[in-house]
Amino acid sequence: MLKSIVAALGFMAVLALVPVQAEEAKNLRVISISGHGEVRVVPDLAVVTVGVTSQAATAREALDANTKSMKALLDTLKKAGIEDRDMATSNFSVSPRIDYNNSGSSSNNQPPKVVGYDVNNMVTITVRKIDELGELLDVAVSTGSNTVNGISFSVSKPDDMLTEARKLAVRDARSKAETYAAAGGFKLGNIVS
Repeated sequence: MLKSIVAALGFMAVLALVPVQAEEAKNLRVISISGHGEVRVVPDLAVVTVGVTSQAATAREALDANTKSMKALLDTLKKAGIEDRDMATSNFSVSPRIDYNNSGSSSNNQPPKVVGYDVNNMVTITVRKIDELGELLDVAVSTGSNTVNGISFSVSKPDDMLTEARKLAVRDARSKAETYAAAGGFKLGNIVS
């Protein structure tokens, strides 16, 4: 309901200004330009997901094995300097392993059979000492992590760099607009939007 009212008021305001805008439109020239600003920074953080996948004949056995391996992995990560605030479980699953051809013969129409269970437990960690990432991954794999996913790099405090990139983008857009204005033989006014 509110959207309809706002749209109607906006439409009425446009209708009321049409004669004035028609006169101003003759004199109004607009250049629409986009600017690009980029700041390159050496990353000081790495985010990586490590974990353990365990397999066993029963869900309980797979879960017990996974719990033991994950505890060893988390203890190792803590000893390596990863703080609790920099570790978070990002995936946990228990899945049956199913044999669809359990008889070995294509003529046997036996139903699928559960032949075991897989437990997958993943933790995403933030590595603040980026120069130690390789050693940390080596220790994690040596401790029992059999899954490493998606290493990404970032910076811990991006605000100042984003501000600088935005300033560069505005300067770039203004420079382009000045070039177009000079080529067209007119001067730039205030930024409209």
